[in-house]
Amino acid sequence: MEISRVEAQSQCIVQPYAWGDAVWHVWSARQSAQQGAEASNIEATSNATPRALVLLHGGSGSWTHWLRNVEHLAQHRAVWALDIPGFGDSSLPSGVSDADGLVPYLAEILAHSFNGKAVDVMGFSFGGMTAGLVAAEYPNLIRQLILVGVPGLGLFGKELPIRGMTPDMDEEAQRKVHRHNLNAMMFAHPDSVTREVIDLQQTNVARDRLRRRRIARTDVLARASTHWTCPVHGVWGACDALYQDTLPQVPTVLPQMSSFHVVPEAGHWVMFERPDEFHAAVDPLLQC
Repeated sequence: MEISRVEAQSQCIVQPYAWGDAVWHVWSARQSAQQGAEASNIEATSNATPRALVLLHGGSGSWTHWLRNVEHLAQHRAVWALDIPGFGDSSLPSGVSDADGLVPYLAEILAHSFNGKAVDVMGFSFGGMTAGLVAAEYPNLIRQLILVGVPGLGLFGKELPIRGMTPDMDEEAQRKVHRHNLNAMMFAHPDSVTREVIDLQQTNVARDRLRRRRIARTDVLARASTHWTCPVHGVWGACDALYQDTLPQVPTVLPQMSSFHVVPEAGHWVMFERPDEFHAAVDPLLQC
């Protein structure tokens, strides 16, 4: 993993709002020409990259959930990876505790960042669920939506054996918990959990300020999907732990989807565990 190298290729944009800051990392074919621009000059950057692709990470994450994808995607699109409010370096709006509360704030960010123009959005897990709720309530903001392993469909299988931290745990014990949880929740193969992945997970979890999330286990997204007007596509890992016995039901619950692709030998964090196969699935969608 080369977080520093990949991040160094991006432009970090910090947008101030009344409720706090929203932080983007942007990869663009024109980024070298933009390096001297002020980070707050969002209009100039937006106009330089009309074919933006917005990436929204999963719960307890940040833009680094897309670490193995941004360089590939930026070959053809301007990639805008957001730290969703309450995660990473973005502020948490007061009173927000779950995805439904984030909807007006994410809509505000999208409208401001792209001058009210509809953009393509690809959302992973919690980020995809939130984007789906935005697409239902603010249909003018999303041109095309790609959902990656999203919850909120009322299809969760049995409880996952996730472990928690205790105050008496030392560093080594905490890392063992992260390793266990990554294996139980995010990946299909134990060898996907490297020391660097645990470092990434540890950093992201420490900045998660929405830890009391609850609606992912409901059918909130399935109900909202009846209001979608944009094209919607789905990409899931075949071994997604959230859908142990229910994966075949996803297209039935979301009949609005134009396509549904399953990546073999991949867990919930499909685009990280099997990036090449993931890109093969989404590249044709991004050419539309």
